[in-house]
Amino acid sequence: MVSEDVVEDYTDKLIMPMSFDELISEASKAISESAEMGKSRQIIRILLPRDPKGDQIGVFFEGEAEIDSRNINLAPPDESWQGGIMQLYRAALPTCRLILSRCSRNTGGVPPRINEDRSIDESGVDGVSLLVTENRSPADDMSCFIQPTQETVDKIESVSREAGDRLVIIANPQWRNVDDALDSYSKQGGFLGSLASLLGGKGGSLKRLEDLGFETTFAIEGYVCKGWNIRLAKRFNSDWVVFVEKDEGSRYESVGTSKQRPTYQDCDKMLVDNGINFKYASALGL
Repeated sequence: MVSEDVVEDYTDKLIMPMSFDELISEASKAISESAEMGKSRQIIRILLPRDPKGDQIGVFFEGEAEIDSRNINLAPPDESWQGGIMQLYRAALPTCRLILSRCSRNTGGVPPRINEDRSIDESGVDGVSLLVTENRSPADDMSCFIQPTQETVDKIESVSREAGDRLVIIANPQWRNVDDALDSYSKQGGFLGSLASLLGGKGGSLKRLEDLGFETTFAIEGYVCKGWNIRLAKRFNSDWVVFVEKDEGSRYESVGTSKQRPTYQDCDKMLVDNGINFKYASALGL
């Protein structure tokens, strides 16, 4: 096990994956390295593969064998994604399978068996499941909750207790990092906090996960600022790094870092500090 005291700061080494293969590589590397440090309860937020034409969402990603990394884009699973939660799930499932396979400690080039449990999605349409690996050594088995909701936290607690020191991952949870009014009140505790949690605030759920030891070890998020596509990236051993899209999406350039998750206003200031104007103004040469 590696001590946190000797782990290097990765902030200056963070890159923005531009291909599906790079995404799988960077995510699995961060998960494995943080697991070596004893971080057995991890949260990851990742981009998902999608058809660049946008007209066959969920078709190309029904199974691992159908993923052609040369013919897909990476997109954040936010409001910009065309389609519903099940389309997101069809992209997230093979992505998480590949990440678990890459993180497996099996030798001899034999990938682990990965079992999918959809029973935790009682409605059948919430896009939630649990992946569990079967390795040669049960001690190396891993569990991964795909797109869990707040209603899934009971199951996460149960699996975490049974897993002991084995790795448990939460991938792309269906709660936002940004707080609304209910989220803020739900974090205050007491009667008001309990009421806010009952009404949908995420504070109670996050506190339960925090008590279990869950922490973010790899994250890439995205939104639009001044018309530019922005990506926020973080690793367990780095600060947050803000990237802006360049050259019509062929690359991303770092424009700043932050100890805390950057707000929209923080990203706006970073763009200004780097001389980046509104996208439409740049296109007009203004």
